[in-house]
Amino acid sequence: MSTNPARPLRLGTRRSRLAMAQSGQVAERVRKITGRPVELVEITTFGDVSREHLAQIGGTGVFVSALRDALLGGEIDLAVHSLKDLPTAQPEQLALAAVPAREDPRDALVARDGLTFARLPDGARVGTGSPRRMAQLNAWARTLGRNIEAVPIRGNIDTRIGYVRSGELDAVVLAAAGLRRTGRIGEATELLDPDTVLPAPGQGALAVECAAARTDLADRLAELDDPRTRIAVTAERTLLSALEAGCSAPVGALADMPGAGQDVTELRLRGVVGTADGTTLVQLSTTGHVPASAGEALSTAQAMGRELADEMLAKGAAGLMGERVH
Repeated sequence: MSTNPARPLRLGTRRSRLAMAQSGQVAERVRKITGRPVELVEITTFGDVSREHLAQIGGTGVFVSALRDALLGGEIDLAVHSLKDLPTAQPEQLALAAVPAREDPRDALVARDGLTFARLPDGARVGTGSPRRMAQLNAWARTLGRNIEAVPIRGNIDTRIGYVRSGELDAVVLAAAGLRRTGRIGEATELLDPDTVLPAPGQGALAVECAAARTDLADRLAELDDPRTRIAVTAERTLLSALEAGCSAPVGALADMPGAGQDVTELRLRGVVGTADGTTLVQLSTTGHVPASAGEALSTAQAMGRELADEMLAKGAAGLMGERVH
């Protein structure tokens, strides 16, 4: 492979407006740290082409396999993924070189007439392609003494918000990070509190991958890494992995470090698994001390993820997940 420093680095990305926006932001930072031009290479993934609902096509890896194939084939030098799309098992040939600082991990409601979730009418039609969101939204509606009709939807941000603008749906739920990265957060009528709706593991975070053999490139890309984000998403993804759940399973998780500053020593991990109709939820949390050393902190995050998964499985979580991956 050419090491000519003038040759542009080829950054592989999905073609959606959101993927292009977030990849463009990473490309700008890669330019600064490497001093090399970066060109975006658009790649169509199976998840982009399939019109099936994610729960039906399996979810796991459908948005990343084509990008990873391009990396391994030398067609691109690095790839940017939404971290929540990555399978929890990392291939040996690929390095997860950086997890940049996380954007807002919460879910966002975009509803007609500026409504919040609590003000939606009984029987409101709420669009989401996520069994995780369906489970928690149905459970939340029940606590408010009403029901919603969760409508499975696919498509990009424009398509999803379009269902509300056209009157076909009363509301849709999207990742706040996607709305922020595309400059549309102003269209959200409510940001959903994680105490009520936990996001997908890794939501709001990006993953920058390159071939493991490209150690020089991996070392440079590591400058994009945000240690606190990596610790948090490691805990969340370990929980997901220990539950043996794919990324289309109804699992929500969020790890955060309450308090400000870099000297935070506490990590709180919350997890939820539920049936799509929201009648049964297993929701637990744990808090642990995070060592100052990066390596020990990641080991602690993994241990917390496994322990919380064990507690959730002991409370019946296994029977609530539609998809089991072995």
